[in-house]
Amino acid sequence: MPPKLSSMHAWEGDPQPEADSRLKPTPDYGSLGPASEQRSPGSIKPDGGNPRAFIAIAAGALLALAFVSGGPARAAWTEISQFLSLQGKPEPASPAIMSPHELEKLDHTSAQHQAELLLERAINHYEGANDQIAARADNWRSHLELSPQLNSLITTGLNSNDLRVRAAAIEVDLAAMNVAKTGDNMESLIQQAESGPQSQRIWALWTLGLLGNRGVARERAIQVLVAQLQDSNPEIRHWAVEGLAYLGTNETIAPLLQIFHDDPSPMVRERAACSLAQSGMLTQEQRRSVIPQLFAAGPIMPYATLQARIFPKIRAPGEIGIAQRPTKLKFSNVPLVHSKGSLSRGS
Repeated sequence: MPPKLSSMHAWEGDPQPEADSRLKPTPDYGSLGPASEQRSPGSIKPDGGNPRAFIAIAAGALLALAFVSGGPARAAWTEISQFLSLQGKPEPASPAIMSPHELEKLDHTSAQHQAELLLERAINHYEGANDQIAARADNWRSHLELSPQLNSLITTGLNSNDLRVRAAAIEVDLAAMNVAKTGDNMESLIQQAESGPQSQRIWALWTLGLLGNRGVARERAIQVLVAQLQDSNPEIRHWAVEGLAYLGTNETIAPLLQIFHDDPSPMVRERAACSLAQSGMLTQEQRRSVIPQLFAAGPIMPYATLQARIFPKIRAPGEIGIAQRPTKLKFSNVPLVHSKGSLSRGS
């Protein structure tokens, strides 16, 4: 019959079990963790007779006490010892700079990885990320998939409080749609916007605004988008508003105000308000210029509604201006163009 194992802990005064002759003693390795019994050869033993060590410890404690007791030092110590609050101004964690090593490594990755990483860096205001997107975007065309991750990053970029980040998101969106920034592509999109099926018209109107923002036939884009504001289909008017919002020129303000004032669809009026208040590519100065024009145009909605929902967003942009993209149609089987030639080839 095997011997009974003793309990793991024995208290002083308890009877000690007899040693089993079959068990060989093992070395005492001490315990693990913060309470380890192991000591280095030069460790200070509390029961040792080392007066120099004791004096050193006491002196260090006195110096620490003197440091903490001082006014500025005590305040600094208190600030360091507290956990980081969620309130207050942004607190940098590290320099937001793309290192040469990271950029060199990026050259050996796929276009998809480059676009996703650089747009994420641009959203987080990394120095050099926008420049990298500008330099690489044209080479990404026909090599990007509008994956859920990239779609999410583009939408986040379009909602950034920095117009340069929004511009970077536009560049990535055009590259992901395989759309080259050419006048020929603008004309192809205009043809679709005016006579294609609804799904193509929506994407054409959206893309007209993006191309116009990047400097391609901007005046032509404004003419077509303003004309589409008269369409009987509220969805077409909606996406004409979105296209105008991303053009971001002074000439888009008056038609957006008119839609905000007169359009029979509450949804279209709401999107015009969003475009004037925050979404799109208008600058803060352009948005502020809208306020006196709202009064001059006559009653658009109750003043209390304007005061509560629109004016604060123009002065300090907020949630009302969240950007919209026609993402639900992005994965449809309807081609962007009728012809066999891709827009990216400038056909």
